Amino acid sequence: VGMVLQEPVGAPSLSTAAGGVGDAVAEVRLSRLRWAVLLLFSSYSLCNAFQWIQYGSISNVFVNFYDVSTFAIDWLSMSYMLIYIPLLFPVAWLLDKRGLRIIALAGSAFNAMGAWVKLGSLKPHLFPVTVLGQVICGLAQVFILGMPSRIASVWFGSHEVSTACSIAVFGNQLGIAAGFLIPPVLIPNVDDVEKLAHHISIMFFMTAGVASALFILVIIVFKEKPPNPPSQAQASIQSRPTAEYSYVQSILRLLRNANFLLLMVTYGLNVGCFYALSTLLNRMVIHHYPGEEINAGRIGLTIILSGMVGALISGIWLDKTKTYKQTTLAVYLMSLVGMIAYTFTLSLGHLWVVFVTAGLLGFFMTGYLPLGFEFAAELTYPESEGTSSGLLNVSAQIFGIAFTIGQGQIMDHFGTMAGNLLLCSVLFLGTVITVFIKADLRRQQANLEHEQTVSNPPLQSLPCSTPNLSPF
Repeated sequence: VGMVLQEPVGAPSLSTAAGGVGDAVAEVRLSRLRWAVLLLFSSYSLCNAFQWIQYGSISNVFVNFYDVSTFAIDWLSMSYMLIYIPLLFPVAWLLDKRGLRIIALAGSAFNAMGAWVKLGSLKPHLFPVTVLGQVICGLAQVFILGMPSRIASVWFGSHEVSTACSIAVFGNQLGIAAGFLIPPVLIPNVDDVEKLAHHISIMFFMTAGVASALFILVIIVFKEKPPNPPSQAQASIQSRPTAEYSYVQSILRLLRNANFLLLMVTYGLNVGCFYALSTLLNRMVIHHYPGEEINAGRIGLTIILSGMVGALISGIWLDKTKTYKQTTLAVYLMSLVGMIAYTFTLSLGHLWVVFVTAGLLGFFMTGYLPLGFEFAAELTYPESEGTSSGLLNVSAQIFGIAFTIGQGQIMDHFGTMAGNLLLCSVLFLGTVITVFIKADLRRQQANLEHEQTVSNPPLQSLPCSTPNLSPF
């Protein structure tokens, strides 16, 4: 594998620079393979996210085909959230003990297995089989959601880590976008059960084929880590003796970190709103614009595509400025503004207005996802990124289930505006809480201290001065 230098040649190792004793930390270099690993992860994450929303984006069609309630179809999406909660800690422990490759293999394998199981549910009475397939895909998601920040830290340098995390999240969002766009096009809303089963089978076969190909590529391409650490922060973690690390103690330290706990709540509120909005979007649009299943999917696509642009811009901005607190707060506030605009324009009778406000909402709400991961990695360094990301995702799943059920019930009894006002109030609460998070950028500090040591070799045995990184 070709390698390129990231740090200046001749830079002292971290242990030597700190005046420590022991073997030198491996030389810091970047691997060209990092982009292939990132692209592959994004691809199977895309496939898994597609399977999450493929029912919800045309929920009215699957309600008719399987002759079940809308709540039952909603649970096909919520099953992803429910499965994640109890399995986070075992999978996060496995990630820390066995590493990235075993997690990648398990995630892509379960994703393909679930896709093939769904092919056995092409009769109206076989709804339990499609539930089983979705549960297996939900299991795959547990091995996927916590990976972006871990892959970014293990494979990418300090000046590109946030961009890499954004691209990793980008794949998941692209999958949701495809899940909004493709099912309404492939599966028309017709009464002929045999014709409907044929169209559903096309979608299921395509998904299973793609998922299987990606699993094979993971076996061939996906590596545990690069030959050399990509940053001094990662070199420091890799040089730490394994015996020093305790998974339980790591979780306890995270739960004692007040800034991380606040971020955990605000991340859960924001992403929980996104989950509820995505799951119930078809019902909302069809209520105000009957027969517009395809446009409902396109509105969902607009939310995701604009969010992907927002996520990418956020990642690049963070790598350039390192203003984690200010950026997170600004994006959160604009998510609230977007949600308010969407709420009060949905019922105006003009679809183009809904497209515009949905795009504004998506740009900020979906763009927030990588911000949360990266801010958490900064606040909790040197704890495992997989554990911190996992705790964020547990919060999101819990709030996602609560908001999806709550908003669905409110919509049934009081209308779509009342349901959306619930999400507006939640985002307002999250914005207020975000103000109280202190920007304790520990990972950034580790890299800054090394840069100071390298630039001032005569003083390298002295303690590094600590600049005030807090914006407040």
